[in-house]
Amino acid sequence: MAYVLGLDEVDRTQVAIVGGKGANLGELTRIDGVEVPDGFCVTTDAFARTVAGEPLLDDRLDELSRLDPGDRAAISVLSAHLRGMVEELVVPDAVAAAILAAHARLGVEGSYAVRSSATAEDLPGASFAGQQDTFLNVVGAAAILAQVRRCWGSLFTERAVTYRLRNGFDQRKIRMGVVVQRMVFARAAGILMTADPVTSDRTVVSIDAGFGLGEALVSGLVDADVYRVRDDHITDKSIATKKVRVEPTPTGGTQVCEIPGDHRNEQVLSDAQVLRLARLGRRIEAHFGSPQDIEWCSDGDDFRVVQSRPITTLFPIPVAGDGENHVYVSVGHQQMMTDAMKPLGISVWQLTSNAPMRDAGGRLFVDVTAMVATPAKGAALAAGLGKSDPLMGDALRTVLDRGDFVRQLPEEDSGAPVAPFGTSPTPIETDPAIVAELMAQSEASLATMKHDIGDLSGPALLDFIRTDIEQELRRVLFAPRGLQVIMAAMEATEWLNDRLREWLGDKNAADVLTQSIPGNVTSEMGLALLDVADVIRPHPQVVAYLQRVDGDDFLDGLAEHPGGAEARAAIEDFLDEYGMRCTGEIDITRPRWTESPATLVPTILGNIKNFEPGEGRRRFEDGLREAEQAEHQILRRLRALPEGEQKAAETARMIERVRTFSGYREYPKYGMVGRYFVYKQALLREADRLVRAGVLREPGDIFFLRFDELSEVVRTHQADQELLDERKDAFRAYRSLTAPRVLTSDGEMLAGAYRREDVPAGALPGLAVSAGTIEGRARVLADIARADLESGDILVTAYTDPSWTPLFVGIAGLVTEVGGLMTHGAVIAREYGLPAVVGVEHATELIRDGQRIRVNGTDGYIEILPES
Repeated sequence: MAYVLGLDEVDRTQVAIVGGKGANLGELTRIDGVEVPDGFCVTTDAFARTVAGEPLLDDRLDELSRLDPGDRAAISVLSAHLRGMVEELVVPDAVAAAILAAHARLGVEGSYAVRSSATAEDLPGASFAGQQDTFLNVVGAAAILAQVRRCWGSLFTERAVTYRLRNGFDQRKIRMGVVVQRMVFARAAGILMTADPVTSDRTVVSIDAGFGLGEALVSGLVDADVYRVRDDHITDKSIATKKVRVEPTPTGGTQVCEIPGDHRNEQVLSDAQVLRLARLGRRIEAHFGSPQDIEWCSDGDDFRVVQSRPITTLFPIPVAGDGENHVYVSVGHQQMMTDAMKPLGISVWQLTSNAPMRDAGGRLFVDVTAMVATPAKGAALAAGLGKSDPLMGDALRTVLDRGDFVRQLPEEDSGAPVAPFGTSPTPIETDPAIVAELMAQSEASLATMKHDIGDLSGPALLDFIRTDIEQELRRVLFAPRGLQVIMAAMEATEWLNDRLREWLGDKNAADVLTQSIPGNVTSEMGLALLDVADVIRPHPQVVAYLQRVDGDDFLDGLAEHPGGAEARAAIEDFLDEYGMRCTGEIDITRPRWTESPATLVPTILGNIKNFEPGEGRRRFEDGLREAEQAEHQILRRLRALPEGEQKAAETARMIERVRTFSGYREYPKYGMVGRYFVYKQALLREADRLVRAGVLREPGDIFFLRFDELSEVVRTHQADQELLDERKDAFRAYRSLTAPRVLTSDGEMLAGAYRREDVPAGALPGLAVSAGTIEGRARVLADIARADLESGDILVTAYTDPSWTPLFVGIAGLVTEVGGLMTHGAVIAREYGLPAVVGVEHATELIRDGQRIRVNGTDGYIEILPES
C-alpha cells in the first residue's frame, strides 16, 4: 500500500488512487512540450488509513447521505461537523513519514502548493471545480502535514457536499487524495478553455489572464484580460482594468497587493504569448480527447500547467460521422419538452418521427443541413421556424448569414423550397365530419392495437411494437388528411389576423375567435378536472384526506371517508380518459398520471378552493359567448367598409374554418401518447420478466436502453450492467444541461435574439400568442405536482405541454421560456382567453416567485412591476 506517489508515477487511469486532479496532473507530465511543476501525490490510501476505525464518522456519513440537497441549514451544520472531525484526526506515523520523505526529496527549503484531489473531481461527467480547497506558498514540513489534513477535511465543505448530493454521488465512496507541488511564483496566471464557455464553440480557445497568482482570478477577486483565438488568429481581446493581484508572502501564504495605476491597463500577455498558449491548450486537448479547462501560470516566458480537467458544461455534439459541417434544430423547443430524455424515450421518438433526427445530451435535434444547403431552402426554413419561434428562426439565420458554414449546392440541384419538415398539403373543404372521421379512425386503430398486443411477450412483443410504430402509428399520426386539417386551421388563423389588422386595425383578432372551439381534447381535459373537483367539494373529509396525500396509493384510502367512493370513481373516470398524459409525455419513460395520480392532487385541491360548482361548463359557455359576440362585432364593422359585404363573407368563412378545424390540432398527439402508454405497459411487463430471470436489476433499467438494444436483451437474456450504470450517470449529468435552440457541429449553441424596438425599457420581450393584458402575482413553477395557485395568479414556467392544461383554468395569464404560436400552451391559452407570452428567455430566473408582473399578450412582452 503506497501512501505517496510521484507525479511521474501517475496517469489518468489512477483516479481512484490519487483523485482526479492528481491523475490528470500525472497524465500532463507525459505530454511533450507541457511543463508541470514537480510534485507528488498523497494517495487516497493515506486518507483511508487516517479515517479508518472512526465509527462516529461512519454514522455521520450515513446521516449525510440521507439529507435533501435543498436543506441548506442541515447540510451546513453536518458538513462543518464532519470537516472538523477529519481535520482533528491524528495522521498515522507511516503516512506522515511517507509525506515527509517525499517532501525532503523535492527540497525542504522550497515553497509548495498543497491541493485537494478527490476521487469525484475533474471527471468527464462532473468537474467539482472549486469544491475543495487549495493552499498556496506552504513552507515547512509541519505546515505541509497540517494543510494535507485541511485538504482531507475540505472533502466536506458545504459546497462539495451539496454538489455530491445533487449529482447522485455516494458520500461514503468518495475519498480524497492530495497533490503537493513546488510553488510557481507567477508573474501571470489564468484559465484557458479549449472551447468558448459562452457559446460552446469548440473552434474557439478562450483565455483569461491576470497578473500574479491565479487565485485572484479563480476567487473572482479581479477582472481578467480575455483573449479568443480561432485557427491560430486572435479574433477578440478585452483588456481589463486590473487593480490588485495576489502574491506570495516571504513567510508563507499569500497577500493581496495593489497594482500601480500606470500598469493597471497593461495587456497581461503579448499576442505571441496568447497564440503560444492557445497552441499548448490544443495539444493538451488532443491528448485527452475532449475540450479542457486548463489552469496555467508563467514566471517569465515559460508556461506551466497546474491543472487540466474536462469541460463538463458544454452541450454534447450529435455524431454525424461524415466530416461535414452540420446544423441541428431542437425538437424539444417545438414539442415543449426541453428536459433530458432517457435512451428508450429518445429511440421511440426517433422511430415515430419522419424527420432526420440525431440525439445529444439527452435531447433530440433535427439535422437540417440538407434543408439549408441552398439559399432558397435555408431562407424558407428560417422563415417557417421564425413564425412559430422567433428565437429559433433568428438563431438559424445567424448560421446562414455566415454563408460558408454549410457546403452550398447549386439552386437548380435542390428542387423547390419546402416547408419545414414537410410539404404544404392541398386545400380541403370546411366540414366537421372530416374531423369526426379522423378521430374515429384513430380510436379504432388504437383499439385494434390494444387487442392485438394482447399477451405478447419476448421478441414477438418487441417486433410487434416496432412494426406498429413504423406502420400504423405513423400512418395515423401523419395522415395527409389530418395534416390538411391542421394546416387549414393555421392558414385561416393567419388570414384572419392579417386581414383584420389591415381592415380594422385589430391585433391578433383570431385569439378571441378561437375561444371554446369544439373538439379540443386538451382544453376539454382541463375542464374535466374541474368536474372532478365538483364531485369532491361537498365531502370535507375527502378534501382533508387529499390535503395529506403523500404517495400514489392514496386512491385505496378514499373509501374510508364519506364520499370517498364517489371521489375515487370521478378520479378514475378522469384517468381512464386522460391518464396516459404527463409532463414531458413525448418521452415514453416518463411516469403517466395513471402511474402517478398524486401529481393531480394539488390541481384538484386548487380547483376546489378557487372555483364554485359548475365552473367547467360555465367557462366553456362564457368563452363561446365571447367568441360569438366578437364574430358579430367584427362582421358588423366589416360591412360598414367599402366592399364590406364581400369582406364580411370571406371573414365569416374563415371564422367557420378556424372553429371547425382548430380543435383537431391537439388530437394527433393525444392519440400518440395513448398508444405510447400501451407500449409502455407491455414493455414494463416484459421488464418484470427480465428482472425475475435475473437479467436486469429493476424494471426501470429498460429505460436506459435504446429500443434496438432492448430487443437484443429480450432475445439473448443478456444485459450489460456497466452500460446501464454509465447511461444512468450520463442522464444525471444531462439533466443539468440547457438545451440550445440551434446547435452546430462545432458545438456552438445559438439562442437567437428578439430584434425589436417596440418593447418598453426594462421589459422582457417574447412572442405574443394570446391577446390581452393582465397584471397579477407571478407563480414560478417547475412541477405541476407542486402547484399552489390562487385565482388571478400568472403562471411562469419553462415550458408547458398538454399536461399543464389543468392549471390553465385557475390562472389569469401565462409566461413560458419556450413556445410558439401553435404549441399546445399557446393554443389552449387562446381557447381559455388567457393573455400569454412565450419564448421569454430566462423568464424563470428573471421573474421572482411572488412578484407582480404585467403580461402583454397582444404585443408580446412582460413588465416587472414596482413593489408597493
